Amino acid sequence: MMSKTEEHGENPPAHGGAPPKRDLPTTARGLRTRASLVAAARAVFERDGFIDSRLTDITKEAQCSTGTFYTYFDSKEEALAAVLQEAQEDMLHPGPPQEHHENRTVVESLEAGNRAYIEAYKRNARLMLLLEQVASVDPEFRQLRLNRGQAFAKRNSKWVKKLQDEGFADPSLDSDMSAKALSLMVGRMAYYKYALNEPGWGTDELLVETATKLWLNALGIPADGSRRT
Repeated sequence: MMSKTEEHGENPPAHGGAPPKRDLPTTARGLRTRASLVAAARAVFERDGFIDSRLTDITKEAQCSTGTFYTYFDSKEEALAAVLQEAQEDMLHPGPPQEHHENRTVVESLEAGNRAYIEAYKRNARLMLLLEQVASVDPEFRQLRLNRGQAFAKRNSKWVKKLQDEGFADPSLDSDMSAKALSLMVGRMAYYKYALNEPGWGTDELLVETATKLWLNALGIPADGSRRT
């Protein structure tokens, strides 16, 4: 799929990589034009899906020529990669810094991180569904999906290790494995609720509350957020 041709014309915690892309434009005008194309591509992909969208749909949405499109992207696939990269940045940095605030307990920090992630996922749910679909048939987008998960798990692993070092989390747990498992858990919860719109997941707040309790229980953190005895 990542061809050069165009046929169809925590935050505690975090729960994103992209195929190689061109360097960003060096002028303000170039940056604005590229941003307009990325926004147009996102609107078209979310509306029509990736397979049914055409390059001409994107240029029409952006009110530019096909030549302008090719100034910034080689293909529809490359435009999708740029759209997904922006979504990843939104989801990887959705809220306050990862370090728990001096006026926040560990539980409050964890809850705030889960809420920020879930709100960001909700904003990008249609794109997450597209990524799942395209990754199933395209190896480069499959790698993008893997890179995305690894980025979130790596950041969460650092936070888990910090909690262990400070006496909050069970020190016998492998921080990398725990972060991967818990990140996947919350990510799939959000995928089923927001991307697939599966009924029965309750309110957004219930999802945040449940994810937070599961993180606390899995890491052996006391319910009141105190250090382990």
